Amino acid sequence: MLAEFMRKLRRLLLTLLVVGILGVVMTATFSWWWLQQPASHTHALTFTVEQGSGLKKVTHQMAKLGVVDYPFVMMMYSRFIDKTRLKSGEYRLDPGITPIEILRQLSTGEVIYHTVTLIEGWTAQQALDHLHQQPLLKKTLHSLDATVIPDWLGEEVQHIEGWFFPDTYAYTKGESDKDILLRAYQAMQSVLTEEWASRDEDLPYQTPYEALIMASIVEKETGMSGERQQIAGVFVRRLQKKMRLQTDPTVIYGMGDRYQGNITRKDLKEKTPYNTYVIKGLPPTPIALAGRASVYAALHPAPGDALYFVAKGDGSHQFSATLQEHNAAVKKYQIRSRKKNYQSSPSASQ
Repeated sequence: MLAEFMRKLRRLLLTLLVVGILGVVMTATFSWWWLQQPASHTHALTFTVEQGSGLKKVTHQMAKLGVVDYPFVMMMYSRFIDKTRLKSGEYRLDPGITPIEILRQLSTGEVIYHTVTLIEGWTAQQALDHLHQQPLLKKTLHSLDATVIPDWLGEEVQHIEGWFFPDTYAYTKGESDKDILLRAYQAMQSVLTEEWASRDEDLPYQTPYEALIMASIVEKETGMSGERQQIAGVFVRRLQKKMRLQTDPTVIYGMGDRYQGNITRKDLKEKTPYNTYVIKGLPPTPIALAGRASVYAALHPAPGDALYFVAKGDGSHQFSATLQEHNAAVKKYQIRSRKKNYQSSPSASQ
């Protein structure tokens, strides 16, 4: 009797074992098959993993979106391959993506990168205003007072103008305006250091910062790449000859919000730290964001004898070595087309 019972029990246990093994095999086979199946969504989705989100929360969020059908299977597989730590950020889930590929993206941090461009010639405040127009960048800086130096900038910075390198910067959702400006500052430090190390000899700058001031003036004076070194050459020679720079962009910067598109004779006579028709030498700070080409031009000015230039009206300039030549160029290119006779930088007064 007992032997018969034990035989039946062994048969039952064997049956249960076989059924269990088959169940495990079938479940594993189905899970592996499902993990390699494309998701059902038909258009690209953007999915955000918030800071501190766990695997369970993320997989269930995806299930609600219809991206995955079996969040438990996804969780078990991620634990099996030891990929339970997910990187926070914004992810693009394309049509046809598989659960395995989703896990790989989330565990390696293949987040979406966006770009923002800071333009040559902008002021620091204009750069910040542009950053604030980017909806995915956090706004942590309300404004930039050029004379109030944030603690995240270097000790050598006494005035923020000119210290942000104009370039295109990649960022992820959740980064801030401060993050971009800090990278722009570090980039400008790097560019200025590199260019200063290979500068021409006998330049009228005592420090790299003075070269940066000159570069910002060159940046504002011309948008033509072929003229930057010529413009720099004019200003360098004027500095060497103790002549005033007499450049309109510095006057405009010094006027601030008062500038409404025109410079009057009164403006040119007003004594401000940036009115290079009045002061001697360079203004105290840069007046704009200078690109690498302008930094290079300031440190490698074109040789020559030109001391003056005047805008032709087509974006280019006429360069002159003598006051007589310059006056003739002013008459040709400006007096005939302007009711008010003021000189474009540098003027004919020196």
